[in-house]
Amino acid sequence: MSSQSASAEGSSTDLISLTVNYVPSKFSGALLEPSRPRRRRPKNAMSGVGAMGIPRGGGIDAFRTGEARIPGENDEDYDGVNVSKSWRIGNKFFRRTKQHTKLRWNTFKIILFVSNAVFSVYTLITLILCLLTWFDVFQNADVIRVGNRAELIFSTLAATFGLLTAVIGWAGILLNNRGFLAVYTFFLWITFAFLVVPGYLTYKKRTFNLEGKLNAQWSRALGAEGRLRIQNRLQCCGWFSPFVEATISQTCYARSILPGCKLAYLNLQRHILKKWYTISFGLVPLQLGVIIAGLLCSNHVTYRFGKGMMPKRYQLNSNAMKVIVDNYTNEIAEQYGRDVASDVIVKSGMQSYGSSLVHDNSASNLLSSPSPSRVGRREMSTMADL
Repeated sequence: MSSQSASAEGSSTDLISLTVNYVPSKFSGALLEPSRPRRRRPKNAMSGVGAMGIPRGGGIDAFRTGEARIPGENDEDYDGVNVSKSWRIGNKFFRRTKQHTKLRWNTFKIILFVSNAVFSVYTLITLILCLLTWFDVFQNADVIRVGNRAELIFSTLAATFGLLTAVIGWAGILLNNRGFLAVYTFFLWITFAFLVVPGYLTYKKRTFNLEGKLNAQWSRALGAEGRLRIQNRLQCCGWFSPFVEATISQTCYARSILPGCKLAYLNLQRHILKKWYTISFGLVPLQLGVIIAGLLCSNHVTYRFGKGMMPKRYQLNSNAMKVIVDNYTNEIAEQYGRDVASDVIVKSGMQSYGSSLVHDNSASNLLSSPSPSRVGRREMSTMADL
């Protein structure tokens, strides 16, 4: 049983890579240039991610040459959430306050803020106009609800979806959340499609044989109730006269002196449709500007690209730490003896990683050792100082 576990352990350690086989440019110079002499860490410096040359977050200066881009424990803007409300210097803890942390907005975030503010304003105004039309607040709103129902539905849908997109954008901007900003940028394209549809429908309807389309609409599509609503609002009777496709009412009957609805309805449609597609197509440049701003700036809401975390495949795990401790212990044992190596491991707190000198190479102790995240980074810095 012990031989099987030992062989399984040997096969698992063979798969452990103790070298960084891929070093992206956002890592610090300590990993890119190991031969360069490192500055000694002061005694009162914070112990944490910065120990042993592990790169720290660069914050607003992360694009400078040689600047680290992986966050530490107390870096601001950690993907929009402050992960720590205090920090430690030596054995003392200090509370995070405004005088210690100066938050700054970069150019990308300002551009996103301005563009989303403009986007929120015109989508909100459009939604208010659509709602006022649905609630029959305007003088001829009922005529639009009857004769331009499809265009009104698409406009309301575009304004509603645009306002929802703007809310997602505000969440991503204020929280520095690139996930929200990715959804926000994608939804901007959908909003653009909804915005163009009513403009295309109204332009096509007005430009190509509007009179013939209104004739067919009055005789086939509106029905008796729709014609009655238009007659009551435009104060007319019938299409050409009370004797042609008229809906009988208290004001529209055979001897009524009211004129036909064709001229009034045709003029109203020309006026409304022209305003409609002018507003719709006029918002296209603004919408394209918002989309471009989202595409260019959503991944740079802070100067640190991405979430600022070391990729998981390049992080040390418990198995790798066991191998490192064993190798380190064996090197000390070869130079100074087993007793000295055992004392060094015990004093540094690394005995929980299953050193062969401390645990007699027990496979059960190797597998039951805690992860480096639980022990903390203090042991790593201690081993580096040793």
